[in-house]
Order: sequence, then C-alpha cells, then structure tokens
Amino acid sequence: MSAMFRITLPDGSVREVAPGTTPADIAAAIGPGLAKAAMAARVDGEVRDIMRPFEGDAQLALITAKDEADALELVRHDYAHILAEAVQKLFPGTQITFGPATDDGFYYDFAPKDRPFTEDDLPAIEAEMRRIIAADEPLIREVWAREDLIARWSREGETFKAEWAAELPDGEELTVYRAGRGEDAWLDMCRGPHLASTGKVAPDAFKLTRVSGAYWRGDQKNAMLSRIYGTGWLNKKQLDAHLHRLEEAAKRDHRKLAQEMDLFHLQAEAHGSVFWHPNGYVIWRALEAYMRRAIDGAGYQEVKTPQVMDARQWEASGHWGKYRENMFVIPDEVPNTEDEGPIVSDDADWMALKPMNCPAHVLIFRQGIKSYRDLPLRLYENGCCHRNEPHGALHGLMRVRQFTQDDAHIFCREDQIVGEVRAFCELADRIYRDFGFTYSIKLALRPEKRFGTEEMWDKAEAELRAAVVEAGLATPEYGWEELPGEGAFYAPKLEWHLTDAIGRTWQVGTIQSDRVLPDRLDASYVGEDGERHRPVMLHRAIFGSYERFIGILIEHFAGRLPVWLAPTQAVVATIVSDADDYARSVEDQLKAAGIRVAADLRNEKINYKVREHSLAKVPHLLVVGKREAEEGTVAIRTLGREGQRMMPLADAIVMLRQEATPPDLC
Repeated sequence: MSAMFRITLPDGSVREVAPGTTPADIAAAIGPGLAKAAMAARVDGEVRDIMRPFEGDAQLALITAKDEADALELVRHDYAHILAEAVQKLFPGTQITFGPATDDGFYYDFAPKDRPFTEDDLPAIEAEMRRIIAADEPLIREVWAREDLIARWSREGETFKAEWAAELPDGEELTVYRAGRGEDAWLDMCRGPHLASTGKVAPDAFKLTRVSGAYWRGDQKNAMLSRIYGTGWLNKKQLDAHLHRLEEAAKRDHRKLAQEMDLFHLQAEAHGSVFWHPNGYVIWRALEAYMRRAIDGAGYQEVKTPQVMDARQWEASGHWGKYRENMFVIPDEVPNTEDEGPIVSDDADWMALKPMNCPAHVLIFRQGIKSYRDLPLRLYENGCCHRNEPHGALHGLMRVRQFTQDDAHIFCREDQIVGEVRAFCELADRIYRDFGFTYSIKLALRPEKRFGTEEMWDKAEAELRAAVVEAGLATPEYGWEELPGEGAFYAPKLEWHLTDAIGRTWQVGTIQSDRVLPDRLDASYVGEDGERHRPVMLHRAIFGSYERFIGILIEHFAGRLPVWLAPTQAVVATIVSDADDYARSVEDQLKAAGIRVAADLRNEKINYKVREHSLAKVPHLLVVGKREAEEGTVAIRTLGREGQRMMPLADAIVMLRQEATPPDLC
C-alpha cells in the first residue's frame, strides 16, 4: 500500500490522503458548499489547479471568491484563455502568442492570418466566448516533453509558440492546458493555474474593450501582432461597477478637461513634454507656493542644481549601469566653426540630462566640512528631470519625459532617521488632507537586484517601519501593507497611495532610506568623536511630480478645482451693456482683494455666458445687470449648484476671499 500524504489545513487540522488525491477531493470531503465555492488551491504557498494531485505532504488553503485578489487573477487568466480559443475557432489560421491577466482584466496577442483584428470583430468574439463558457469544457493540465511540444506547434503552424518553447530554460517544466477532450480539444502552452473548467467563469462578467497593435515580445524589430483587450470580473455587479468607473474616468480625463479649461497641450515636436498655457501655469504656481510654505515651515533649504552632468558622476552614483537606457545621453561635443554641425571625437566625454536630483544634492552636501551638529540637513528642489520613456507609454500629464519633482533629500545621523521619517509622515498627512485625499501607506521591501548588505537592508526596513508605527499610521485605517521586492535598487521605501473621487488609487509620495548613495559618492560628516561618518540620505517627495499631481487633481475634482487653485476664481458677467461700468468696478474691487477675476462684457445672452464659463470650470459667476448696479449687489451662480444667490458686493468679496485662501493659510 502506498504511503499516505499528510495535508495540513489553515486551522491546523491534518488529513491523511492517498496519492492521487486533489484539493477538490478535500473540499468535497469537507462539505458540498466548499466543493462548489473552491476555485483553486494554495499548496505550500503556490497557487495551483484544484484538480492537480498532491505530490507529498503539504500545507493547503482553498481559494474561493472571498480571496478576491487571487480569484480575480484566476478568472482573468481563464478569460484570456477562452478569448484565444474563441479567436482561433472564428478565424482559422490565426496564431496565438501570450495572454496574461492585468490589473482590471486581460489581453491576448494574436498573429492573424489575413488581416489585423478591429473592434468590429469584438461582438462575434464575445458571443463565441460565451458559447465556450456555456459548454463548460474541462481545463486539463498536461506536462509535455520539449521536443514533442515544439513538434506539435511547428506542425500546426504555431511559429511563435514553437519559438518560445525552444527558448525556455533547460529543466523548466513545460505545461499545456487542454480545453475539452478528444481530438477537437484546444491546446495552449501555459504555466497556469486555471479553474477546473471554462464554465467556472461568469458569462456576463466580462467585456472585450479594444484592439491595438503590439510587437512580438515588445520589440519593434519583431512582427506586429493584434492585441485584444478585455475586462473580467467575478460577477456582473463587479463588471457594471467597473464600466461605470470607466465612464466616469472618461468624463474626468485630464486631457479632455485641459482643452475645455485651456490649461496645457502636448504635441509631437516635444514628445512627453508639456506646453503650459497661462491658465494651467496658475495652478502650477499655486501648488509651488503652497509647497514652498510647507517646506519652509518644516525646516528645508531650497537649492537649484544643473540639468546636465558628466557621465562619470552617473557612473559613480550607480545610475549609469542600472538606469542608462532611461537617460537622455549626449556627447560633450566640440563646436564646428564652419557651421557644419558639431564635431564628436571618438574620445568625447559623455553627458546626461539628469533623470533625478539626488546625486547633485550629495555634491552640495559635500561642499565644505559638515559636523554632526549640522544634521539633519534638509535640501529641497523643484527639480526638473528628464527620463527617456517609450513613446507608447506616454500619457498626458500622467507619464511624461520632462517633469518637475517636489524633491528633497534629508542628510541625517543614524539616531535621527526614525524621527525624520516620522516628521515626514506627519507633513505628508497634513498636505494630503489639505487637498481632501484619503490614502494608504505601503512599505516596499528589498528587490532581487540591489546594492548593499543584508544587514543594511534589515536596518533600513526596520527604521521605516518603526517611523510609521510612531506616527500612528501603521493601521488598517491607513491601508498599511508591506510589498516584498518592490523597493528601489538602493533603498526600501514608504509609498503613499491616494484614493480619488471615483475610487482609483495613485502612488504619489515616497520616502526612501538610503545608505548606498552617500557611500558611493563619498559623503561624510565629522562626528562627536572627531571621526568621519557616513550620513544616511532620505529621498522624499509628496506630490511626486507637479505634472502628474496636477493631472490627478484635475481628474479627482473633474475640473472643478477648489477656488484657491482655480485659474480664474470668478467672472463678472453682464446681462445688459448698461451694467458695464458697474461690472468693471466689481472686477477692480475683486482684484484689489486678491481674487483672480475677469469681466465678460460681451454682447451675448447671459445663458450663453453661463454655459461657456461653466464648461471652463470657473467656480463663481457674478451676474450683474441694471438692478444689481443700482443696489450694489451681485447674483452669484456657483459651479455645480442650482440657482443663484443675491448678495451685497461687500459680502461677496468676503466670501470669495475666504474660499480663495489656501488651506494652510486659513
């Protein structure tokens, strides 16, 4: 008789089972409800198919829809698999490549036989997917020999799959999932896991959303493929909520609102760089002034550093080796007096536009001798940086090539780290609350590729953790979570994830505890013992970048910015030309009170003016006619509010001054 396997459940109980037993068998033995609800299994920490037999003693946790993160990834992977099967059945000769789950759905890349797919193809593909789901085909995991699998793909004309199978590392188990049984079964090479059958996903909880081009393996030198995107959920209620969020997001798209509000534009002549219009730059300047008041009050000193630095500096910092592909690199060229372009010699020095500010701040720290009494030294810069992002990744203000960080570096002693990080947590909390955001805090831990010793990383992670605890933020209320492997290559970091008005999250603020860069760039201070010591360098930002933060604000408020941030805070609009002189007087008095105001004296109907200024998201429209001029009043129409309020001009000025005062000055 074969030896029994000992399977330990989450409650500590142990079941002895025979070889060949699956997690599904254990779920059925526990009860019919669990047997129906169980979607997959976590075996010794690894998510596996529920029908995959145990291979020995194991820890077992069954995954149900209550384990939402795992469950969503499983169903999205299955939707991608079903999508590929549907496409090949509808369009014979189409080759399949890859189809992963994404944050809100899935996609699959295809090499069509005749023509690229279009969005007109999506309804038929959706219908075929629902037919496959209704058929409830079993999804069977098989392990294949490499030679057999390559031969199978080659025989069927699946050149992309054959290429991938040939290049997988020696010793890696090659698995195939078979949908259905018999000769007509559909096959795909996949690591899995998958649900037990196609019928385990909901037929009404997915939607195909769009089609785009994509290069095989992401390399533009390779074949162009057709990528079909979809969104997939556990049930129709979740899908409907997601589609509603997408509708709301489309209405709030900062690029669309920027046109309506005349804030900025982007164009091909400066890929990834923003042309700020006067209205948009008012927002920028208001944020910049706000942040300067915040950092002045917190004991920072503002600096300004060069845009271009020698490559040797980036080599010393470590960025040249790990980040060069994202840097704009230029030769230190010799001018040509004959006006035929620059002369670049073979031994020319290389320069780079700075992708970050930190090495330059170390160079400032190194000027002159620093004592332990000088620490902490907090250096702040509204630092303009450049990063060579791929064209396809650029997205309005959210992903750009030129951006300005609200960047600072705190040089401190070992005994000051926790206190400085705690103070930063409190500063960030106050700032985010001023903008009306809620947030969660994450601790990103050491990545696989990193500088420094294990002891150094242990200490740095513990210090950040302790600071959040001291600040009272390491609680479920603040979404405290630790993220293994997501730290920077030189330091762990705390991340602030803001939640906007429609429930999306945006990672913005960060603080990183870094012992590597001060050592690489030879930064030191004289300690109380008279010896040289390395400072610890805390990299920190709150907005992250002005561009992206403004984009987030525009979408969060749907363009209806708080009055203190609005480019134009009020417009005085006339009903009749007889009120023009009074309108000019109102405008002058509002300007004298510090309000950003304009007068609209055009010979247009008042309803036309109201619509136009509402579209431009002006917070307050002060309507004046003959009666208002005689009584010294204004009729105030507030954006997003029905009707209007009659108010003496003096009272209106008081109200507008209060609303136009930044929250830190109230």
